[in-house]
Amino acid sequence: MRDALILLAHGSSDPNWRAPFEHFADALAGRLTTPLRLAYMELCEPSLEATVAELAEAGVRRAEILPLFFAAGRHLRKDVPAQVEALAAAHRGITLTLLPPVGEHPAFVEALAAVVAEQAETTGAREA
Repeated sequence: MRDALILLAHGSSDPNWRAPFEHFADALAGRLTTPLRLAYMELCEPSLEATVAELAEAGVRRAEILPLFFAAGRHLRKDVPAQVEALAAAHRGITLTLLPPVGEHPAFVEALAAVVAEQAETTGAREA
């Protein structure tokens, strides 16, 4: 295993909040040839730190970190880059790349717009 993809969610102490992320990661893992891990920035496990340590120990040389965030707010401008920098220093055998959040990808915007439009149509049909 040389490369990996880490899906990074914010994190919550509520296991019900985590369930959609875990379901998404499970569904996606079967579609990829690259090893996939789900990690959390804070508040629950597996943490980004534990995930990077596990991958480094398994011999992964490169890992891209894809934030499952709508936008790059304070966490993605300051907190996560600092985490990634510290992890890169602690695990020199692995190159970490922080990708832009999924919310900035045009395909995500289109998919979300389709869901909202469908929901609006359904709501409108119920009101008629």
